Amino acid sequence: MSTVETAEKTAEKTAEKATEKAVEKARVTAAPGLAKVMMPVPEGHPDVYDTGWPLRMADVDRNGRLRFDGACRHIQDIGQDQLRQMGYEDVHPAWVVRRTMVDVIRPIEGSEILRLRRWCSGTSSRWCEMRVRIDGRKGGLIESEAFWININLDTQGPARIADDFVAGLKRTASTDRLRWKGYLKAGAREDALRIVDFPVRVSDIDLFDHMNNSVYWSVVEDYLQTYRPELLEAPLRVTIEHDAAVALGERLEIITHEYPAGSTEKFGPELCDRSVTTLTYVVGDEVKAVACLFAL
Repeated sequence: MSTVETAEKTAEKTAEKATEKAVEKARVTAAPGLAKVMMPVPEGHPDVYDTGWPLRMADVDRNGRLRFDGACRHIQDIGQDQLRQMGYEDVHPAWVVRRTMVDVIRPIEGSEILRLRRWCSGTSSRWCEMRVRIDGRKGGLIESEAFWININLDTQGPARIADDFVAGLKRTASTDRLRWKGYLKAGAREDALRIVDFPVRVSDIDLFDHMNNSVYWSVVEDYLQTYRPELLEAPLRVTIEHDAAVALGERLEIITHEYPAGSTEKFGPELCDRSVTTLTYVVGDEVKAVACLFAL
């Protein structure tokens, strides 16, 4: 074996060990809850799907910043692209998201080419948590983790994921016994800061005949730009949990609560030093989703 070949082999083994250490570190440090630490990128791992595309005009605000709803469309799109690339788009064509957590570490702005990486951080037989990291060439960074449920289109219920597909997910996952645990509770009307209508449009409805996941993030954008624009200047975490679908023709209302620092024990001790906002999506008395926002 030549010196060059030996060096290449050594470099490959070093990269493999670094990846193994990163995955093991995630197993140890990742904690549940709103203050959880997201799994780092397993650099160089062959099961990390790595792609990119330009930042489009329809996904930015009037200042050129990638909006939350735009970012979450990217998170959906890379998932579909990865399924197609793996050859499972027809095997598992339908997924619904139960929770999405998004960290805007540094806003992505201006004319950009985005790099997107997607991998599994936790899995089970019918659902999985998928990480997506979005990097801009100018230093912008968005991290996300979403809890996806595989759906049977005939029964509209959770369906078992193919064994060979799960085997691939497990290669980067920190757990293969993922269970659902909600992080958020709905806010009540009685002590709300405000209650506003959010009209549901025909263009908001997807193939499940429900309001698409990305539209829920338009509510977050409206809140931030109208009431709390200062939060867009600092690292920010937003989490949305879905309880039930919103259908066309339903009257969707958004119930806002803002909790000052020192009164947020309900969100966990890690957040008692900062203010937290919740947005509760309701139709009548039925809670459809809850969003939570706070500065990192």
